[in-house]
Amino acid sequence: MSTPFPFTAVVGQDDLRLALLLNAVSPAVGGVLVRGEKGTAKSTAVRALSALLPEVDVVPGCRFSCGPGSPDPACPDGPHAPGASGSRPARMVELPVGASEDRLVGALDIERALSEGVKAFEPGLLADAHRGILYVDEVNLLHDHLVDLLLDAAAMGASYVEREGVSVRHASRFLLVGTMNPEEGELRPQLLDRFGLTVEVAASREPDRRVEVVRRRLAYDDDPAGFAARWAGEEAAVRQRVVAARALLPSVRLGDGALRQIAATCAAFEVDGMRADIVMARTATALAAWAGRSDVLAEDVRQAALLALPHRRRRNPFDAPGLDEDKLDETLEEFGGQDPGDGDDDPDDPGPGGGPGGQPEPGDAPGGDGDTAARPEAGEGGQPRPSGAGEQSPVRAAEPFRAKVLSVPGLGEGAAGRRSRARTEHGRTTGARRPRGALTKLHLAATVRAAAPHQRARGRSGPGLVVRRDDLRQATREGREGNLVLFVVDASGSMAARQRMGAVKGAVLSLLLDAYQRRDKVGLVTFRGSAAEVALPPTSSVDAAAARLESLPTGGRTPLAAGLLRAHEVLRVERLRDPARRALVVVVTDGRATGGPEPVALASRAARLFAAEQVASVVVDCESGPVRLGLAGRLADELGGTAVTLDELRADSIAGLVKDVQRRAA
Repeated sequence: MSTPFPFTAVVGQDDLRLALLLNAVSPAVGGVLVRGEKGTAKSTAVRALSALLPEVDVVPGCRFSCGPGSPDPACPDGPHAPGASGSRPARMVELPVGASEDRLVGALDIERALSEGVKAFEPGLLADAHRGILYVDEVNLLHDHLVDLLLDAAAMGASYVEREGVSVRHASRFLLVGTMNPEEGELRPQLLDRFGLTVEVAASREPDRRVEVVRRRLAYDDDPAGFAARWAGEEAAVRQRVVAARALLPSVRLGDGALRQIAATCAAFEVDGMRADIVMARTATALAAWAGRSDVLAEDVRQAALLALPHRRRRNPFDAPGLDEDKLDETLEEFGGQDPGDGDDDPDDPGPGGGPGGQPEPGDAPGGDGDTAARPEAGEGGQPRPSGAGEQSPVRAAEPFRAKVLSVPGLGEGAAGRRSRARTEHGRTTGARRPRGALTKLHLAATVRAAAPHQRARGRSGPGLVVRRDDLRQATREGREGNLVLFVVDASGSMAARQRMGAVKGAVLSLLLDAYQRRDKVGLVTFRGSAAEVALPPTSSVDAAAARLESLPTGGRTPLAAGLLRAHEVLRVERLRDPARRALVVVVTDGRATGGPEPVALASRAARLFAAEQVASVVVDCESGPVRLGLAGRLADELGGTAVTLDELRADSIAGLVKDVQRRAA
């Protein structure tokens, strides 16, 4: 087993280390979501945490980590004999993004269950993680069906495996820790709320701190065991402090004044539900225990709010997580002073970020400073600099609305989502087939029909059904898939009227919001002047697409053909990367073509490329004014798609709901 990088040797990242240590002190806090750019020690810090956790008392031989004092009465390995006791180190179990459902929850031997009536069960990762840490790297890329299973286990503290009337249940209470890069897309709100705390991490921009990061990493790579030995004293000190804080935790007093501050803060920031209040209370209590105090102070409530609320105040996927600290201070001051506690400990105790417990001082290492959000190049007054003749500054998008459902016709086999019909592992059962590989979803009726004719030849004498491997049938199911929604947006001078462009951006923003809810990948191609560009390659980050759309300038001619050809090339490359994901092309234009020689003929030929490859498409007609030329409708005909106006794009439009993009006969 490789030697992990020591937790106390992680340079800087004070908020990250504090959040992890608070969960070590009080697992009831509910886990940590670590958001940040790549290469910022997110995974390193999480993997190092398990070495600081106390050992776990278990029943010897139990695969489900039952505690000897209160074993699970429904444990599949039970019942357990009283008095048996042992211990093992705390586990950190990693859930791969591409894991199967059986790997997560465990596998039940269906053939033995049917023929022998026994529950032959192989535990999964949820059993391994019981009373430990379940770590998901790139948690925002986790498949929806795995997210659903995690949510169920986190809510009920147990995992259920159901296979055609045969069920197994076992306890599964774990500390959920996830890391993610927001550029790859956001989390579902339900899973986001399950993380007790969240922290944002970024690499320092200070050269001295970056030097220290490199120095420690090189020293570790040269001699992992020797490097870990040099930090053994600091590791032991933090481990002892965690144990002491756990012992102190039950005696920490959370007074009415602190509770009132917590409730007022959650109300002021309009967070949904009551989980935020509970998490803040547990976090503030853990902070007091970590500092060695028996009373919760206002400073604990403030720090708890900074860790527990940023990810809960997002009202839509385009809101950046964060907290207005001035508003927080005003709320705490308004509702403070009623029961601040009477702890005598030094309020300047640096906690896990420095000094006590052998932690590096803040000056030793990079912290979370530095704003790394992508910003458009700005000129005077903060406005983006013009990049071409006749270009206008970006126009703000109008308010988004609930858009109509646009879906790809036919039956796909792409990644799970919520847009178009597809053959999936989850959904309604539509038939049966012979299993290819391991059986995951049994079709009971088809299996019985396959086995029934052979019962006499197999010597059946009792009531049980004699089942062979060849009799088993896999259920085929139909659900929904996510698609690649590629936006091709006309940003030329014919679209540049500010009120009109604002409405266009609002419509695209509405479609982006719909793509977020339906688990699509999105891409953005824009065209204006004399060329087209890929403003955003296909990605799961709808937030990034919204940001690029907001900063989109307009002006110049309309190179429609260039925009379509660039979109066609993007689809060609994406098909090589992900051939199962079907595409939906959304062209947002008034249909005019004025760029280059023979612009109309070139645009027509480019559009027919999509029709020839049967790419689903829709044209959002942005033409306005009393006189309409109908150019967008002609473009839709050549694409083999459908045209809708901006007004018809609204779900509440009287024009009727557009459910599928219908191909038109040539």
